[in-house]
Amino acid sequence: MRLTAASLAVMIAAASSASAQDWVLDHDASAVSFEIAIFGAPAEARFDDFDAQITLDPEDLASARIEAVVRTASGAMDISDYQQALLSGDGLAPRAHPEARFSSEDVRATDEGYEAHGVLTVRGSDSPAVLSFTLEIDGGRAVARGGFDLSRTDFGISAASWGANNVGEAVRVRVHIEADAG
Repeated sequence: MRLTAASLAVMIAAASSASAQDWVLDHDASAVSFEIAIFGAPAEARFDDFDAQITLDPEDLASARIEAVVRTASGAMDISDYQQALLSGDGLAPRAHPEARFSSEDVRATDEGYEAHGVLTVRGSDSPAVLSFTLEIDGGRAVARGGFDLSRTDFGISAASWGANNVGEAVRVRVHIEADAG
């Protein structure tokens, strides 16, 4: 039997994807949120509408892939003035930018857990981002906890409604993901 380069490449790709583990997000057990300082006090926002396609096997990180999306209009804060600012044109601007995304095909093991090196897209602006997380797999259930820090102004998010000095620059994004083997 004679193998061409193309058929060999297809066989290698099939073998590598066969060892990859896909995970199905358990939306009800998962959470995406962020914290920012407003008037010097921590304020938290959460997102109710998000999804993720995850391929991750700790024994085969070369095949890992994470594609996550948050629908920005689902952002919620407990204080109504903060809520209005979050969803305003100066904030996440969900009418013009209905989704924020994180994409990674580069997951690395670290001493503390894992890092997904990828691209974060918010308000149409792309920026490199590293999502640090821990991962526990028990049978067919995976639980990941982690997050990353970003600067709101890197994505054109201003604080015009409160004055630039009243809203912190740093944003701490947190994720708690629970998923079942697919």
